[in-house]
Amino acid sequence: MTDTAAVAVLSDIHGVAPALEAVLAEPDVRAARTVVLTGDLLSGPLPRETLDLLRGLGDRAVWLAGNGERELIASHRDHRAPAPDAITPWAAGQLSPADIEHLAALPATVTLDVPGLGPVLFCHATPRDDTEVVLADSRRERFAEVLAGVADGVRTVVCGHTHMPFVRIAHGRLVVNPGSVGMPYGRPGAHWALLGPGDGAVTLRRTPYDREAACARIAAESGFPGAAEWADEYVRHTHTAEEALAAFGPLDGR
Repeated sequence: MTDTAAVAVLSDIHGVAPALEAVLAEPDVRAARTVVLTGDLLSGPLPRETLDLLRGLGDRAVWLAGNGERELIASHRDHRAPAPDAITPWAAGQLSPADIEHLAALPATVTLDVPGLGPVLFCHATPRDDTEVVLADSRRERFAEVLAGVADGVRTVVCGHTHMPFVRIAHGRLVVNPGSVGMPYGRPGAHWALLGPGDGAVTLRRTPYDREAACARIAAESGFPGAAEWADEYVRHTHTAEEALAAFGPLDGR
């Protein structure tokens, strides 16, 4: 039986609305008292559809900003602003000024009390930076650096950004990455996490969905030039954990 005190964590949706729809249909997400959205939500092929789905969560949703939100805001306000890829400025152009103001008001971190875990700090990449990289196998010194400013009473930190799910204990704290809903690395499917209640349960979850149908929908409905190619690379195919670690490893200071 689903416990309504649980907290669902969804990260790095990247505008892949079909993956988000599959996760939102999960009984544990539907019943969760809170759904924390840890950034990089809309920068992808179906930004408006994704935004509408997330707004449908109403007061249950706790929104956080990631580097994707920062980049969307910059592209919307100045089309000449540097962008990390071609889809970011396109997605920014699909959003209204009111949407951009909503994103601009989002906090970078939030601390919530989760039954069984106590105070939990949620962020996008690390508590101090929205692009900093920590991985399941990052050095203990690296975790000491990125967690140095976290309040002593916070014993759990939830982050995203790398699209790679993991649970690890570092310096007496539990560090959780739910993985990516829309652009997963490691295994196909939409990745997310469920926190509490009970004795501090943390469960990494993966929701299968019809990726072929999702690719067809993105190609037909997105309007982004190259939408079919984007879907083929990030939805139809899944980069392996080994490929992702090889790419991200140098960015964690090793």
